[in-house]
Amino acid sequence: MVPELEKATVRIQQPERVLGTIRAIKEQGINKLQVISDFDMTLSRFGCNGRRCPTSHNILDNSRVISEDGKKKLRDLLHYYYPIEIDPNRTLEEKRPLMVEWWTRAHELLSQQKIQKGDIAQIVRESDVMLRDGFNELFDQLHKYNIPLFIFSAGVGDILEEIIRQANVFYSNVNVVSNYMDFDDNGVLTRFKGPLIHTYNKNNSVLQGTEYFQQLSTRTSIILLGDSMGDLTMADGVPSVENILKIGFLNDKVGVRSSRLASAPAFPRCEASGDSGEGQAAVPVIQGVQEILQAAGGCMEGLGVSAELPVRLGLCQGGY
Repeated sequence: MVPELEKATVRIQQPERVLGTIRAIKEQGINKLQVISDFDMTLSRFGCNGRRCPTSHNILDNSRVISEDGKKKLRDLLHYYYPIEIDPNRTLEEKRPLMVEWWTRAHELLSQQKIQKGDIAQIVRESDVMLRDGFNELFDQLHKYNIPLFIFSAGVGDILEEIIRQANVFYSNVNVVSNYMDFDDNGVLTRFKGPLIHTYNKNNSVLQGTEYFQQLSTRTSIILLGDSMGDLTMADGVPSVENILKIGFLNDKVGVRSSRLASAPAFPRCEASGDSGEGQAAVPVIQGVQEILQAAGGCMEGLGVSAELPVRLGLCQGGY
């Protein structure tokens, strides 16, 4: 076993199958590979120095452009619905209508705040959002090898695009499907565009109007990154999948959520629980994906790659 995979923070479902999938991805090479990822608390950090980092919705909710009454109402929605979202004892069938209710009510409240399109960049700059340690390098590497990165987010698309734009990693290989704001001719938010994307409908049911997956029908190897049960279905619209490695981050309620994932349908995956909370728990994930990319790129470029790939992947508590 690769030494990094023996760490106490790493749990692997079906180790041999995971390593076999990694080898297959490496052998097929970068021309067959795409990465599908959630954004909030997956590409972005869950917390820093013991404090929660904001999601793309939180950035708006807590910004100066939201009235105090609006902030209170949005906070009340969060406190009511978020425990439902992460409750391991509720079925997805129970959760889905409640998530639609939450997102709809939140978007209606935001649409009442007269948010200016021109304020978005400054709102992001004033927030505490940050990408996970190492993800700038991952974006760079995906761009270098021209590997598509498909970000499938239930957050606010305008906000998350601005986050990666300000991080200088919004490259041409990045494609985003999310909840986008609709502004009037004066640049004032009036509503959110459809279809509504929430935590538990991130699948081909909301991708039927997009050509993205069909255009990438030859990209039959997938690395999938997420932090919730709903993220497991993000690749459902991809035709002709041959190899898929699903990697996640346990941000809270580690014990119960890990047990829930263990009972999910089998797929090649790795899991890990976090450490000090200062950014190191996610590093093995990022390094592992980078090593897969380098190995696949090496195969395509004829550089020669060791058959024993030192992969470091994980499902990380705390998401730090």
